[in-house]
Amino acid sequence: MNNEYIPKLIRAALNNDKKSVEAIGLMIGRKLKKEDPDIANEVMKILACTKSGTDVMRSLDMAPVPVDRETRGRLAKLEEPINVLDPILPKDVLDDLLQFIKERSLIDKFLEEDVVPSNSILLHGKPGVGKTYIARWLSYKLNMPMVTLDLANSISSYLGRSGQNIKNIFQYTKEQEILLFLDEIDAIAKKRDDATDLGELKRLVNVLLKELEDCPVSCVVIGATNHPELLDKAIWRRFDRNLEIPEPGMRERELLFARGLDKRMDEISEGCKKVLLEGTVQMSAADVCKMCEHIKRRIILYPDKSVEACVIREFCSYTEVKTKEQKIEVCKLLKQSDKKMTLKRISEITGIPLSSVDRYLKG
Repeated sequence: MNNEYIPKLIRAALNNDKKSVEAIGLMIGRKLKKEDPDIANEVMKILACTKSGTDVMRSLDMAPVPVDRETRGRLAKLEEPINVLDPILPKDVLDDLLQFIKERSLIDKFLEEDVVPSNSILLHGKPGVGKTYIARWLSYKLNMPMVTLDLANSISSYLGRSGQNIKNIFQYTKEQEILLFLDEIDAIAKKRDDATDLGELKRLVNVLLKELEDCPVSCVVIGATNHPELLDKAIWRRFDRNLEIPEPGMRERELLFARGLDKRMDEISEGCKKVLLEGTVQMSAADVCKMCEHIKRRIILYPDKSVEACVIREFCSYTEVKTKEQKIEVCKLLKQSDKKMTLKRISEITGIPLSSVDRYLKG
């Protein structure tokens, strides 16, 4: 198939031009008929759904996501599994996740031996450590569409409606055999001994507990929370695995920078790498990835500057190296990491005046 259709399709999709998307899709389907008949049939199936006015997820033999009875808003977001790189995590955490995936691949063997395989994980940790990324990765590795509960549409002001919405989502999960992602689960699973909460929220916890208990092994449920201390104790027992996702250690940050900066890492000295790794101790994985993007933008914006200069400039900006003490620390880290580095070179890399660099290092 001629790749010229790809940019046209993307433009039409991003421009919300449904008519053009359908026309281009039809051309792609026809072109692929001989080259890849299976993909061609799938394309035609999608187009048939949209022509008949039915949900395009019907082309995957999946029912539409349930909606709130009053607002008609969708109760969840449905995503197809897509290729996701392995998460960068401490070995023990990654091993637990890989064991879970292996158990799912041997589900028939487990059932033959009358052993119940794992089907749920509760992920907890600070914001930005990769809980949502892990859920998408599991969706890809298990080849299961992922449904993410939409709390805004699920929590209703009407008495009893929220519980019914939760039941509907779990019923949908059971019928479709998908991965259900309960992000920010603490919003619907708070401790029932919290005197400040309304009775409706306490009833919601009971509904959630019952649905988690009744969820068949054919489905997978992933919960995630930034506030594990808020969760009802009974919720913990409903998940087969409880994994704390920590902030990245030195090894994980090194791998994140290597992945994020790719070939640019070869243009950075060992001293500069040391500054990066030692100066980002408190950063989450998401922040490290974001910093890498900012560094690559700066490299493109300032082609006359060295990669190393762009890295340290962005590092100083991103980590808010603003006080005199912080600037002294950066200068010292660079000097300690490379004894042969001149004051002029440190000034060029950090953007700190030469006289100040001299003063900071002498001090």
